[in-house]
Amino acid sequence: SGSQLVTSSGDTTVRIWDCSKRGCILTLEGHAHAVWDCSWHSCGDFVASASMDNTSKIWDINSERCRYTMCGHKDSVNSIEFLPFSSTVLTSSADKTLSLWDART
Repeated sequence: SGSQLVTSSGDTTVRIWDCSKRGCILTLEGHAHAVWDCSWHSCGDFVASASMDNTSKIWDINSERCRYTMCGHKDSVNSIEFLPFSSTVLTSSADKTLSLWDART
């Protein structure tokens, strides 16, 4: 609807904010270290997060839980982005690599 915002935080959480309600409506917890970046999927039902704990996660907003944890980078995952209208996720890491992931698997 365009009224929600997702944020990443140094406190290890990802938060969903509802601008019309002027507050946080969901806090997603599961990373072990700071979360550097997050991204909405184009359908609006999923969020991806990138963390200093060397992992990325795919969160299901409807069930309010982590669907997948993506491991493979050898250092902090600094950015994450869903490719438009697909299940492909792009991550970049302090290990100087980029990775493409299929968020369905």
